[in-house]
Amino acid sequence: MIAPGAPPRSTPAGTGGRFVTPGFAAGFAVVVSLFFLWAIANNFNDLLIRQFQKALDLNRAQAGLVQFAFYIGYFVMALPAGLVLRRFGYRIGILAGLAFYAVGALLFYPAAEVRDYAAFLGALFVIASGAAFLETAANPYIVAFGDPARAEQRLNLAQAFNGLGGAIAPIIGAKFIFSGVEHDRAALDAMAPAARAAYRAAEAQMVQLPYLVLAGVVVLIALAVAIVRLPEVPRETGGNTLQGLRSVLRVRALRWAVVAQFFYVGAQVGVWSFFIDVVKTISPATPEREAAYLLSVSLALFLAGRLIGTLLMHRIAATRLLAVFALANIALMLVAALGHGMIAIYALALSSLFMSIMFPTIFSLGVRDLGPRAPLGAPLIVMAVIGGAVFPPLMGWLSHGMVSIQTAMLVPGMSFAVVLAFALTVRPAAQR
Repeated sequence: MIAPGAPPRSTPAGTGGRFVTPGFAAGFAVVVSLFFLWAIANNFNDLLIRQFQKALDLNRAQAGLVQFAFYIGYFVMALPAGLVLRRFGYRIGILAGLAFYAVGALLFYPAAEVRDYAAFLGALFVIASGAAFLETAANPYIVAFGDPARAEQRLNLAQAFNGLGGAIAPIIGAKFIFSGVEHDRAALDAMAPAARAAYRAAEAQMVQLPYLVLAGVVVLIALAVAIVRLPEVPRETGGNTLQGLRSVLRVRALRWAVVAQFFYVGAQVGVWSFFIDVVKTISPATPEREAAYLLSVSLALFLAGRLIGTLLMHRIAATRLLAVFALANIALMLVAALGHGMIAIYALALSSLFMSIMFPTIFSLGVRDLGPRAPLGAPLIVMAVIGGAVFPPLMGWLSHGMVSIQTAMLVPGMSFAVVLAFALTVRPAAQR
């Protein structure tokens, strides 16, 4: 089987230039739903960081471990996911990912009952393990559903559903994870111990129903994957993996892409993780639910930016557009970190528009010249998402007595500078 990140080389017989091969429309829809599904898991985390501060009496540095546990799961499980796909194929790999996802979501129920942070982090790690399987399988598998010449269109459609899931997740979470009951530190300190404990227990239990429903949805999708018709992709055995890795690491663009992706994902996760906290810091009177809705608007801009960026790349070189978007986000992070009032909040929200093209563009530029070696280089870029595990705890730690969480947005600003350096370093295709 082809390694994770590489498009399958064979597609169903009789593609005939079709977007989706006849007979595989239902399977295509099911696989596309996976993109939506892992976006929900990823973007629920941004609300959990705020919710756990209330329910478990955590500071921001401790709450930032939500993303640490999640992205460590991605990092640790990327290679095992590839081994499962290599040995058993795409259907089994997807089912394994959905099984991990469902079990992790179900673990939220007992974790909320005992109000143990380690239990929540363990559940998130299991969910992330499932998401790692799904991403490793779904991205290359989506290519196998029709004409190879139209693979990019299918991938763009699937990624649009990922953006849709990201935009909807804060709305769902604001409704069902946030209770709407908020107490400041003084009010909590004034409560009787029993009342304070009851409040925190009630806040912890707010996550139970959403994750139970999520587990149910995952099980239904797993049943669909088990019975729906899916294309068969021949499995292949590679050569010397270690020698191949050494070979691809000699490619300068790939090395830069791994570094740039690490800083980009760290910046993205850092901004979204503390978006609600920044809004509350700048405008304390803003209810949490309203702040979550603002985050949803920001993620809708992310989806819009992905569509706009795809259109602009027909006229503007990918490297140039990436550089312009990186510059825009450096400026926006400066305004968000050092500005005042709604201008700073709007700058933070607008940054998602310019983050939109960064992950896929860095990825494609990194593997562009690898040719048949792309299957070995692609997983290295995927593993760079470990940046999402590093930056939230770092930003939370900085905001815990050193600077405000608003000022900590300078960290993503510096990260976008690394993306800018990557864009200026990798030569456009026309110059190669």
